[in-house]
Amino acid sequence: MTPTRRMFSRRAAFAAVMFAAAAMPAMAVEPFSADYQANYMGMQATGKMTLEPAGANRWKYSLDVGGMGAQMLQTTTFDAQGGQWRPISSVDSQQGNSGLAAMLVKKKSVNASYDWGKGEARWTGDIKPDRAGPVKLQAGDMDGMMMNLALVRDVAAGNPLSYRLVEDGRVRQQTFTVAGRETIDVGGRQQQATRVVREDGNRQITAWIVAGMPVPARILQRRDGRDHIDLKLTAVR
Repeated sequence: MTPTRRMFSRRAAFAAVMFAAAAMPAMAVEPFSADYQANYMGMQATGKMTLEPAGANRWKYSLDVGGMGAQMLQTTTFDAQGGQWRPISSVDSQQGNSGLAAMLVKKKSVNASYDWGKGEARWTGDIKPDRAGPVKLQAGDMDGMMMNLALVRDVAAGNPLSYRLVEDGRVRQQTFTVAGRETIDVGGRQQQATRVVREDGNRQITAWIVAGMPVPARILQRRDGRDHIDLKLTAVR
């Protein structure tokens, strides 16, 4: 084989590999229910994270944290057609009903609509007028809830952990870095986890990803050096 033909053969093989990688579908979306032990702004709580079918290639992904008179509920509906995950709508609400929770937790409810036909996102509810949108959408955009699923998918695949987050009337680039491997407790069992971290000024998010689990085994959000919410997985079905 001549050098020219050999070079062409190598380029063709490389192109074939790259095409195959690009054509590979995203991680299969499957329903689950996960239980968490939660610490929310210093208050002990329990959390449940679920993923369930919503019809027509759509999925409903929810996180419900409650305890000591406080409740936080986040729900995102997204579609998974053609190997792509796209947010369709979301609800983000929190409230403190009594005691300490009523003082610490500000009541709010924000609804988001992602219109991919028009290519824009809008928000209603407890949000400032200048954050109501519209915000122009791009392929690959997601909200904060979907980022949990994307982290699990991309850590397993060895993909870059960088996401364009469209949420609360803003666009922010969220980039995580792998900070090593750790042994953590998951429902009384020791598991090896990959720890990933994102820092943005006074805010930090750390997630622990265990191979084979559809959700992070732990999610810790810190603000101004203090724990804001800490979710520790106890069981997943």
